[in-house]
Amino acid sequence: MAEPNIPAAPAIEGTTHLHSGKVRDLYRIDGGEHEGRLLMVASDRISAYDFVLDTTIPDKGEILTRMSLWWFDQLEGLVGNHVVSTDVPASVAGRAVICERLDMFPVECVARGYLTGSGLLDYRRTGEVCGIALPAGLQDGSRLPEPIFTPATKAELGDHDENVDYEAVCEAVGDDAAAELRMLTMEVYGKAHALAKERGIILADTKLEFGRRPDGSTILADEVLTPDSSRFWPADQWQPGRAQASYDKQIVRDWLTGESGWDRTSGDAPPALPQAVVERTRARYVEAFELLTGETF
Repeated sequence: MAEPNIPAAPAIEGTTHLHSGKVRDLYRIDGGEHEGRLLMVASDRISAYDFVLDTTIPDKGEILTRMSLWWFDQLEGLVGNHVVSTDVPASVAGRAVICERLDMFPVECVARGYLTGSGLLDYRRTGEVCGIALPAGLQDGSRLPEPIFTPATKAELGDHDENVDYEAVCEAVGDDAAAELRMLTMEVYGKAHALAKERGIILADTKLEFGRRPDGSTILADEVLTPDSSRFWPADQWQPGRAQASYDKQIVRDWLTGESGWDRTSGDAPPALPQAVVERTRARYVEAFELLTGETF
């Protein structure tokens, strides 16, 4: 198990810190009109191979937040979301949202339209992904005959999420909730894939998180359709049979496993990123944001 190595979350007046993940810090709002709601702050931290790196990527938290907000708007009418307000304390302006408290489902809801990553590893071993049999002869980057729902368990910080089959989701949340999660996940993926395609980007896969309101309705939570939770590929460079160019932290992963000399199996923390890798990674996140949203960062 990798050591998360997460720095202490900064104090924010009028809130109580509740939890820190690899990228986000969560606070309870203690007074005012939003008392009892949550303040979710996206930091500039970046993780790789289950380590949180000491080096940060400037503006990453704001890019992720703005991209999630843009996608929530695009998905309006399809599924609700947890955002209540973007009127947040000045110290976290642009990188935080006030959101509802939800009963979160203990499932990572993943949709895949293309074969890569952990899905590819499972396919090469068994011919299946999460219990779904796939045709023979698929390669890294192959488009699947149709998108599939490939859920995973939520791992403890520093551990890997584990791919599971649909039956495991039914056991965890019940048959009706599992069916709803699968339906919503595939609808979100379908709409997002179509929107990204119009902008010259392939949405290969995405991970979603859902929660339940007190009234029983299911809505999107956390981040949505960002380079941290999704694989975005330039459509004009897509070529099955090799690793794809991507709008995410692949630059960091490639440097760590190549030039840096770091042994990811050693248990040692990764080295600090060179400035050139930081700048290239930031530029890739900005490019993804601007291409998808049509906005300037």
